[in-house]
Amino acid sequence: MKEIKFYRVVVFVNSIVPLALIAWDWYHKQLGVNPVEFLTRTTGMLTLIFLAITLGVTPLRKVTSLQWLIQFRRMVGLFAFFYGFLHLTTYIWFDRSFNLKSTAADIYQRPFIAIGMLSFFLMIPLAITSTKGWIKRIGGKRWARLHKLVYVSAIGGVVHFWMLVKSDIRLPIKFAFVIAVLLGSRFVISNMKKKPPARVITPTA
Repeated sequence: MKEIKFYRVVVFVNSIVPLALIAWDWYHKQLGVNPVEFLTRTTGMLTLIFLAITLGVTPLRKVTSLQWLIQFRRMVGLFAFFYGFLHLTTYIWFDRSFNLKSTAADIYQRPFIAIGMLSFFLMIPLAITSTKGWIKRIGGKRWARLHKLVYVSAIGGVVHFWMLVKSDIRLPIKFAFVIAVLLGSRFVISNMKKKPPARVITPTA
């Protein structure tokens, strides 16, 4: 039990380190010539990274049989939501100055923003219902179906990133590959569980 608590602290500290580094660079004015773009890109990347880690917990748990790994999925998922919130806030605050009319016009002109926002909004019910209390309220099966929205959110995040960079798509391709592997591994593991055991035919004398 003490080891789990220690690992939780380790995961939390490592998850908050990127924010601390961003704050440090912000304070020392080391965010480059375009701080807003740096903040937007960095928080967006962190969102995708934490989404990928969240998707990787279950396959890793099933492959390694380390059941205690599931205890960190909620924390990592909430950090994905947290950095997604910072990503959206950076855009609305620093880029659009909370001007809803300007934001709506920008979304209309640049559809990738709409995809990114939709991906984030899909994470909201997941963050709200991430506690054990909500699992009991809505039932385990419904909860599991609801939280499959993380697949759509992750795919939408990659598409959002892909459309954003336009020319140099090497990094979005890497994220797309990782997300595809993680989702594919879930499908393979699920099918392996459903596959009936092979019948053993005993030879007769």
